[in-house]
Amino acid sequence: MNRARALISFLATTTLLGGVGISSALAQSPEVPALSLQLGGASLQTDGSVSSALKISLMIAALSFLPAMILSMTCFTRIAVVLGMTRTALGTMSLPPNLVITGLSLFLTFAIMHPVFSAMYTQGLRPYLDGQMADEEAFEKTMAPLKKFLVHNAREKDLALFLEITKSEAPNDVEDVPLIVAVPAFVLSELHLAFQIGFLIALPFLVLDMVVSSVLTSMSMITLPPVVISLPLKLMLFVIVDGWHLIIGSLVQTYRVL
Repeated sequence: MNRARALISFLATTTLLGGVGISSALAQSPEVPALSLQLGGASLQTDGSVSSALKISLMIAALSFLPAMILSMTCFTRIAVVLGMTRTALGTMSLPPNLVITGLSLFLTFAIMHPVFSAMYTQGLRPYLDGQMADEEAFEKTMAPLKKFLVHNAREKDLALFLEITKSEAPNDVEDVPLIVAVPAFVLSELHLAFQIGFLIALPFLVLDMVVSSVLTSMSMITLPPVVISLPLKLMLFVIVDGWHLIIGSLVQTYRVL
């Protein structure tokens, strides 16, 4: 008990002396010292260009828009929708899981878009980081391959629709199509084609479900759910034809990557 009291007294005395010391220091110099934080080289140069450190900071900030860009400016949407509709047509509920579908769609997106990403890095991003290109020119050079991909994989009627919505003039070249037109037209075309592919995939499974239901009804087995019989048959049919391989191969062939 004596040791505990001595320790508490020591801590209390130390705290009190520390507070007195800080109070006396503030009393002697009431002004708070100025603090400054500086990023090395992160400033505008005399010629108006952006320094390398600020370029990196802007690139890191742009990463927050990466999920939206993947969803709306790559082939991720079509692949994810088709794979999800395939799972629904099979009737396997949550198998494969959403994480598997998302991961497969993401890696397929990178595989399909690899030539486009390589062209974007070679033509615009690398010269910009090396200081060989101005900001505006680098942006145009970087987005040119992506814009070409978006326009070539979008339907003409969708491009015309968003040209009318944005009240933009009809461009003479692919490079003249604004991103505000190319991106939504591409997404709309992706959804249209994804639902077309999903319908073609679901149609044979629907016929199989109807046949099984008709057979069970004719046998007066009304109380037996048709999905109990049709699910193994659909899985067997899907495995025999190597369904996942066919679907992925067909999806890759639907894109025109320059």
